[in-house]
Amino acid sequence: MDERVLLLLGLLKNQSQHGYQINDFIERNVSRVMDLKKATAYAILGRLHESGYVTVHTEQEENRPPRKVYSITAEGEDEFYRLLQENLSELKQVTLPGDIGLMFLDYLSPAEAVRYLQERLQRLEMQIQTYESAPEHASNPSVDLAIDRRLRLMRSDYEWLMDTISKLKKSI
Repeated sequence: MDERVLLLLGLLKNQSQHGYQINDFIERNVSRVMDLKKATAYAILGRLHESGYVTVHTEQEENRPPRKVYSITAEGEDEFYRLLQENLSELKQVTLPGDIGLMFLDYLSPAEAVRYLQERLQRLEMQIQTYESAPEHASNPSVDLAIDRRLRLMRSDYEWLMDTISKLKKSI
């Protein structure tokens, strides 16, 4: 299941939007949870249109250039609900970045391993601070749920790293 499709259909479920509105919302509100480039969003919107999930019409305001406005169809709403139910109920095995490196940590001296994991810990601290400073999304509190989940996972990883570094330091 492509979560990007769920995201775009969900945004259009609220209201018809032109591409700039969609990409602006993603950049301001969703970029901490998902990386979705503008070109990719437009390509997916094109596929959704071809599949009959989205309609497109051109709109022009005053002297501005014409722009495409996207609207969800009844079939698109059905697909949105199907994807939403699938997304919320499924559990996928997640491969976390760095897991493979941890499997070969024994090839480094404990001092080297500690140094690299401390670098990782510092990067994680900065990422946690970024998420903690994210503004609340009063109009879309569900976005806050996704950010909170991600923040809790990062804090758990932070604790794990602290424990692991502590254990490795004992063997130095």
